[in-house]
Amino acid sequence: MRPWCRMTPPRLTLGKVSDMDHQKRDLAFLRLLKLPMYLWTLAFVFVSLLYVVTLSFLTPGETLGATGEVTLQNYARLFDPQYLRVLFNSLVLAFQTTAICIVVGYPFGYFMARLKPKARTLVMLLVIVPFWTNALIRIYGWRILLIANGPLNNLFIALGLTDEPLKLLNTQGAVLLGMVYALIPFMILPTFTTVEKLNFSVVEAARDLGAKPFTAFLTITVPLTLPGLLAGCVLVFIPSMGLFFLSDLLGGSKNVLAGGLIQKLIGSRNIPLAAALSVLLLAVTSAVIVVYRKLGGTNDMSLF
Repeated sequence: MRPWCRMTPPRLTLGKVSDMDHQKRDLAFLRLLKLPMYLWTLAFVFVSLLYVVTLSFLTPGETLGATGEVTLQNYARLFDPQYLRVLFNSLVLAFQTTAICIVVGYPFGYFMARLKPKARTLVMLLVIVPFWTNALIRIYGWRILLIANGPLNNLFIALGLTDEPLKLLNTQGAVLLGMVYALIPFMILPTFTTVEKLNFSVVEAARDLGAKPFTAFLTITVPLTLPGLLAGCVLVFIPSMGLFFLSDLLGGSKNVLAGGLIQKLIGSRNIPLAAALSVLLLAVTSAVIVVYRKLGGTNDMSLF
């Protein structure tokens, strides 16, 4: 019979122990670096959302804007025809803005990615530079262009296209123009990023196999750049429902959107109803993101 051999535990060398200690220290340091982000998210995202949701179930009050009485009346009032009309108009405007941004922004981002490096940098600057100016100032610039005695109407009269100034300001078209102007970079830049990373040898292979240019574009280029297109749609659709200052400056008092309605409700001290409408917009936003993920969107919605 063979004698029993005693199993000795493996000995860790000094180098292995030192490496494990370094890894533990690095992991602890990374957690420490993430702590401010977690605290910021907890204080300014989670607590804020919880506060808004809680307000939406309270009764309006005079002193603090709400009382401690719990009710579902705020959500029931959202089905009032006037509020439903505002929500419907906001959704229609968001879809219109997104559609126009796709038609204009996707080809723009595609051809910008196909330019030579120097020309691409120049065009990129032309897209980004407006962000250096406050959005309110830029929209006021459009307001000056669209007023009755503004440059556009004076040009139309000088060219003989009209005998009297056209009503360009305080219309739905003016609001749509402002929305597209303010949000189209959010469609151009994600499209540019995905097209720039695209392997065009796949497109060339399709062309070598007999596919026509337009067919190769629809069957190869569009599916491969779909994540950027979907990200652009999300980045355009969601803000277009809350840019209330655009409708106030370019649409007047008759073109009220969801964001403007929330502002008016807060001004009238009906804070719980404003909170309920905000929760509804958050639900719509969440639904848009879920659809985005179902259609093949990624977690990366960065502009660059």
